[in-house]
Amino acid sequence: MFETLKAQPADKILALVQAYREDPRDTKIDLGVGVYKDASGNTPIMRAVKAAEQRIWESQDTKVYTGLAGDPAYADAMAALVLGDAVPRSSVAAAATPGGTGAVRQAFELVRMANPEARVFVSDPTWPNHLSILSYLGMDVVNYRYFDSDTGGVNFDGMIEDLKTAKKGDVVLLHGCCHNPTGANLNSAEWDAVIEVLQNTGAVPMIDIAYQGFGDGLEADAAATRKVASSVPECLIAASCSKNFGIYRERTGILMIVASEAAHGLNQATLAFLNRQNYSFPPDHGARIVSTILHDAELKADWMAELEDVRNAMLGLREQLAGELQKLSGSDRFGFLAQHRGMFSRLGTTPDKVDALREKHGIYMVGDSRMNIAGLNSDSVPILARAIIDVGI
Repeated sequence: MFETLKAQPADKILALVQAYREDPRDTKIDLGVGVYKDASGNTPIMRAVKAAEQRIWESQDTKVYTGLAGDPAYADAMAALVLGDAVPRSSVAAAATPGGTGAVRQAFELVRMANPEARVFVSDPTWPNHLSILSYLGMDVVNYRYFDSDTGGVNFDGMIEDLKTAKKGDVVLLHGCCHNPTGANLNSAEWDAVIEVLQNTGAVPMIDIAYQGFGDGLEADAAATRKVASSVPECLIAASCSKNFGIYRERTGILMIVASEAAHGLNQATLAFLNRQNYSFPPDHGARIVSTILHDAELKADWMAELEDVRNAMLGLREQLAGELQKLSGSDRFGFLAQHRGMFSRLGTTPDKVDALREKHGIYMVGDSRMNIAGLNSDSVPILARAIIDVGI
């Protein structure tokens, strides 16, 4: 029977990683994979994570299953981190998932279960795995305009015009902060306009928030998600702990449904049911690390301090790169790089220029010109800037 299987398209980012590994040049720069790296090129384990793991190791006396939705302490901690006091905790159903990707997949499964005819509105561009999962599930996708390659910012008028075509029963997928792959974000007034469209159309927002703390700070990065959740009758939130806790391989995510308190019991049971169908009990180690940190004042303070160092390091690299390009080009056309937030920025250039960067200079970024700012350091920024100018971007 397996002879009927068809080859699937290779993941472009993973293929880029392999090509980078095989490149013998000492000067090569990896700006592809979305992993934070410090100035020495390492992805360190955060201090608070190490301390939490030590406490867990010393105190944990069983490896028995948690609940189908995961440890309630984790759900409480994540609801507080993402939503604060924007909505009552009793209106939030939550289930732990294997990473943010697991939360996204479960959210789409939930949407399909609730309304098989739902259309999912997705920003152009978006994280490629959003589209891959939706395609695999056979769900209808509607692209809405988002990135303006000429300005490096958001095509907001186009976005609003497209979102106005949504209707009740549809879902609008939004990036809570640090838009992936562009780094271009909405401002507060623009979020208000998006909320007004959601209220008028009756479409349900789904917020993917994978980089809280990487943009303007933990609270600022959650502001849009909180504003949306408190302004509409129903909302889905897929959150990841991979980046802001640096626990990529622990696969730690959560899916939340924000709705009326009366619907909480049904929503919570449905999330548990979906977990049971896909993987039964979610992984616990990463979730327990997160809940240990967030429920302990000392560990939380240390985690927040280290996360702030990470955020400021990326902002510094953005400013350095924009400054180098300003000097080399004699113009401010790359100023948007300093305004973007999160790990990624999209240069807005053509695939052939991206190929030239790789072939001539050993600089690896995704074909759509998304680059991982955290893959740089103070020494490699000038190299990248000269290469960008050299290939004519």
